[in-house]
Amino acid sequence: MRNDAIPSRRAVLVGLAAGLALGRGALAEGLPTVAVNKDPSCGCCERWVTHLRKAGFAVTVTEGPVNPLKIRLGVPRELFSCHTAQVGGYVIEGHVPAGVIKRLLAERPEGTGLAVPGMPAGSPGMEVEDMQPETYDVVLFGKDGRSTFARYRGGEPA
Repeated sequence: MRNDAIPSRRAVLVGLAAGLALGRGALAEGLPTVAVNKDPSCGCCERWVTHLRKAGFAVTVTEGPVNPLKIRLGVPRELFSCHTAQVGGYVIEGHVPAGVIKRLLAERPEGTGLAVPGMPAGSPGMEVEDMQPETYDVVLFGKDGRSTFARYRGGEPA
């Protein structure tokens, strides 16, 4: 066997480092991971996670008590919903459509995060057969108060 046909340890390490650097670049161009915290018995949360994955997000799910996390992250009580997520430095509370999360990450407005208070019928994860979807606001909240960031009817902009 020829000696020059076997790559040196240095050549292998340089190749691995180059591959990792290229891989990181590819990940940086994609969507960030959404870290979801939910109650273990909530089915609508699972459907919302599926909605996010179909939209191209990687999602991690942690099950357990969520209210202490909501309080720690600064979600106002009147905006509480059934699950809380974190992505790109923002908090996502409730059934926020994936398209609105993508807009948030692209525009990067000042604020703590987005919320869809309650559980509006027809919002992602809350689709119910034979039930008309509700119109609802997606609220941008933070230390300076709150404002409507988007308005939706079911899973579509209103």
